[in-house]
Amino acid sequence: MSSTSLTRVSDLRGHGFLFQQLVQRELRQKYQGSVLGLVWYLVNPMLLLGAYYLMFGVVLKPGFQHPAYPLFIMSAMVVWLLVSQTLPAAGDSLLAQAALLRKARFPREIIPTAVVTVQAMTFLALMGIVAVLTVAIRGTLDWPLLLLPVATVLLLLFVQGLALAISGLHAHFRDVGPIVGAILVPWFFVTPIFYRPSDITDQPFARAALEWGNPVAPFAESFRTILYDGAAPSAGAMAYMVLATVVALGGGWLIFRRLQRDLAVML
Repeated sequence: MSSTSLTRVSDLRGHGFLFQQLVQRELRQKYQGSVLGLVWYLVNPMLLLGAYYLMFGVVLKPGFQHPAYPLFIMSAMVVWLLVSQTLPAAGDSLLAQAALLRKARFPREIIPTAVVTVQAMTFLALMGIVAVLTVAIRGTLDWPLLLLPVATVLLLLFVQGLALAISGLHAHFRDVGPIVGAILVPWFFVTPIFYRPSDITDQPFARAALEWGNPVAPFAESFRTILYDGAAPSAGAMAYMVLATVVALGGGWLIFRRLQRDLAVML
């Protein structure tokens, strides 16, 4: 690790209190004054899960439904919820803290990282619920569950990289946030949440595009494989997740570092 990188890590550690305050503020701000308060961070995703199951599992009744279909959906949906809720929030994070950025000197990465941390807390709580349901429905504790922490760390780092890139880009180009919001809609439907690629096409090229052309798909399928199937993800899926994480985190860091120098002016 270079001396510059070591200095950066030291700077981040030295601003732990600021990071903690930003996380606490993010947690309180959204539902401040409501009766349930922070519980809404968990209630809202659960309501979304229920609504999506009602639409795609009951009303539409696709012909490719799988046994224990709610668990089939939930085991992949938790991945999508983390991605879809983090990226728009990260995009607006620097603008929301513009006053702080103009007044104080600190590693700017702390701000989007605080957003990711808050969403990660919701994700981990949902994962706990899904894991309990998995054990209750399957009736066994399968060894592939040991891979769940590995997949979780890779997913969180992958999302962190995207959050850094989007937050930096949106601070400079205000169209980035709306573009991300628009992309999330079709991205949702091409992500294998309510289906497996083999359920809807037998064309090798189309199936491969759904499985590997979408960087979120291997994460969703791997979580489903572990939680729903009780099996280990394929070596190809694990390798893809590692590579996607390295590219997203490295690329996001470089983009953010390149753009952060002009933040005080742009904001």
